[in-house]
Amino acid sequence: MKIFPALLVAFVFSLSTITLCQSALAHCEVPCGIYDDQRRFEDMLEDQETIAKGMGQIREMAGKSDPLSVNQTVRWICTKETHATNIQHTISQYFMTQRIKADKEGYAEKLAAAHAVLVAAMKCKQNTDAEVADALKAKILDFYRAYEGKEPELHE
Repeated sequence: MKIFPALLVAFVFSLSTITLCQSALAHCEVPCGIYDDQRRFEDMLEDQETIAKGMGQIREMAGKSDPLSVNQTVRWICTKETHATNIQHTISQYFMTQRIKADKEGYAEKLAAAHAVLVAAMKCKQNTDAEVADALKAKILDFYRAYEGKEPELHE
């Protein structure tokens, strides 16, 4: 019987390790030195587009109470939340911790623009208004301008 608790602890530890490794796939903090800023901006814009579509689908199904509509509404809410969290993760774990350097020119402007994206993504979790999704896109593009120092050249 003494072996059971040890096996249980080992099992739980292995599951948590797997979860940690899987969540690190978005981008590591080793640091690996492999960065693709352009791709990160394009990914955030794709996430924003998914959020906007989800908001539209939620609005379209509002008031419907049949099981399929309720199921699809819940799925769109979860999708919207996931994509907003993806954006927040990219800003926090990629840009703010690895790419924006405190000792570089434009630090305060980049930091303020990054924070604005975080807040706009949060507001997308709280709303279904198209204007909120549009504001998120604008904040991502503003961050691009602050970070890159030029107008966006993205494949949308």
